[in-house]
Amino acid sequence: MKPFVSTFVLVTLILLSSSLLQIIMAGSSFCDSKCAARCLKAGLQDRCLKYCEICCEECHCVPFGMYGHKDECPCYRDKKNSKGEPKWP
Repeated sequence: MKPFVSTFVLVTLILLSSSLLQIIMAGSSFCDSKCAARCLKAGLQDRCLKYCEICCEECHCVPFGMYGHKDECPCYRDKKNSKGEPKWP
């Protein structure tokens, strides 16, 4: 029974630490690199970067690619502006 409990505690700690690491990584360098890739071909790149970085800090993720793939980040996908349109680039 002791090996099972030890293994369970170890796995739980690993999962918690990886979640905490993702939140910590959602800081400047993580968001900067993800948003730079997301906004690479945007017409208004400065605006795209600004809003993408705000969203990254709030949601702790940025969808893959330059457009679409919003299902990878439900927080990012579900944000709407006052007109009911997607809030983030």
